[in-house]
Amino acid sequence: MVENLNNYDFNEFQSYLISGDYEKCSEFINTLLNEDVDIKQIYDGLLKKSLYNIGELWENGKITVATEHLASAIVETIMNDIYLKIIRQNKINKTAVLACTENEFHQIGIKMVNDIFEKNGWHVHFLGAGTTTEELISSIGFIHPNIVAISLSIPFNLPSFEKMLTKIRAQYPDLYIFVGGQAFLHGGFEILKKFQNIIYIADINELDEFLQMEMKDKN
Repeated sequence: MVENLNNYDFNEFQSYLISGDYEKCSEFINTLLNEDVDIKQIYDGLLKKSLYNIGELWENGKITVATEHLASAIVETIMNDIYLKIIRQNKINKTAVLACTENEFHQIGIKMVNDIFEKNGWHVHFLGAGTTTEELISSIGFIHPNIVAISLSIPFNLPSFEKMLTKIRAQYPDLYIFVGGQAFLHGGFEILKKFQNIIYIADINELDEFLQMEMKDKN
């Protein structure tokens, strides 16, 4: 298995994204998959990195918001294609519910989290973006998950994130909650210290290691 993406031209893929060329992007990704490049490398080292760079280009006025949105849509489509290649048919007896913070509409990060849970054989209920706190709590009550994972992309939504955690804890004081997302690059850890059984996950590599270690502990 290829350990990294050093043998491939990152800028080439990013240029395909910026130009909105789904076919070239898909061809690039399929080459990586055929060379057995690790899915985590593709997600974290290529897709996420490309979108971060494209986001910076938009913030600096070098590309339009339409270009940024199209790049995000292409990445989501590519991830849908990859999903069929990594989903495990032999599931374990573990369930996770995944959602974005209320008022968040960026769901690519939590979709990557979804695929890592799926790769490790979990039953996953993906609620995604646009999920209200009430909808999430209702889903928890219906599904009874082992873990809830919540993504926070925009620091502006930290107050909504804290309210969501407070309401979940009021009804489910012992439920394990994984949190992560780009917003934590700018702070927010003081909020996590207010609650028990909250686990910050920095990236999908750390998540994958955590889930695999948990499986070893259970065996």
